[in-house]
Amino acid sequence: MSGPIRRSVLSDDVHESLRSMILEHQLAPEERVNIDALARSLDVSPTPVREALARLESEGLVRKRPLAGYTVAPLLTRAEFNDMFDMRLVLETAAARWAASRSPAAVRESLSAEASISYVVSSSHAAFTAADARFHDLVAEAADNPLLRDAISRLHAHLHIHRLYFPYAETGSTRREHELVAVAIGAGDASSAEEAMREHLSAARARHLAVFD
Repeated sequence: MSGPIRRSVLSDDVHESLRSMILEHQLAPEERVNIDALARSLDVSPTPVREALARLESEGLVRKRPLAGYTVAPLLTRAEFNDMFDMRLVLETAAARWAASRSPAAVRESLSAEASISYVVSSSHAAFTAADARFHDLVAEAADNPLLRDAISRLHAHLHIHRLYFPYAETGSTRREHELVAVAIGAGDASSAEEAMREHLSAARARHLAVFD
């Protein structure tokens, strides 16, 4: 039993390492991925690197072409960025509304705790991205609609957006906006929760649009 567990942990570690390298542009957009070189640099065999790349492909961070191997995905265009936020505004405002009206009190309280503590990690790009994504996923989970949560998850919005531009100076704004969402959900106020999520996503959109200007 110990062998498969160790292999799973190793694969997860390699996946996290490669994802961080892509988010922080140590692997540049559209760069060809050299599996053997990455395996040597991470001191692992090529197998967990290939497994990690398959997962990264499903997240949209790398692309695989026949006979050419993997390349890092290009950055979002302005049109793709706006399409992604249009989808988030449709899906995640609904998730916030339903989280406020459907989830039990204990779940709503856990969202408040998550909104307050998750940004201790803001000094790390990858850790902030993971914490940001976790809060939004918890809201989606609290909405009690698995199809909605799956649709939100499949966007992998935080990975793509933070790879495009990481708002080091705005992590405090993100935290405050998350706290407002959490307070409204905690109060069971569906309309306020929906509006707080809309305001958060609109502000996040404006923060990140600066990269295109």
